[in-house]
Amino acid sequence: MKSLALGLVLTAVLAGCASSPTVNTDHDPSAQFGNYRTYTWLSKPEGASPLAQQRIVAAIDAKLQSKGWTQSPNADVGVAAHVATQQQQTLDTFYSGPAWGGYRWGGGWGMGSATTTVRTYNVGTLVVDMFDTKTKQAIWRGTASDTIPSSQEKINATVQAGIDKMFADFPPGSAPAK
Repeated sequence: MKSLALGLVLTAVLAGCASSPTVNTDHDPSAQFGNYRTYTWLSKPEGASPLAQQRIVAAIDAKLQSKGWTQSPNADVGVAAHVATQQQQTLDTFYSGPAWGGYRWGGGWGMGSATTTVRTYNVGTLVVDMFDTKTKQAIWRGTASDTIPSSQEKINATVQAGIDKMFADFPPGSAPAK
């Protein structure tokens, strides 16, 4: 019983550490981001509720505008965002008794027991693509993925954290060398 309680506590602690969205970005090294000053929305994120879509668009607009970009119908860059969700599963196994089988004091062989549970959860992914409107070539992509929390407040915070992390070093080459 003691090992089951320890396993549950350890699982809860590790789950708490994994609350930051996984973010990846990529860009075309030949793109001249210093020449881009304007953007337009080519595709706003579908697959989310209308309120979530508005929040995502507003957060991306705020990030781009904080970098000195302005929204314009005849823009240098086209922005497309998409939201996808996927169900995933994990297996959690908890062991009780000795971690090994073997001969017990007093005779006989003894083994511990194991209990495995399946946990199903949803993972949400936000993908933001940018295109040079003159050449029609992709110049930047950012993705943010995380487990979808149970409350709307936590969902909003997770989405904002993903967008913040995604645009932290935008435009490419603007961050100091590490």
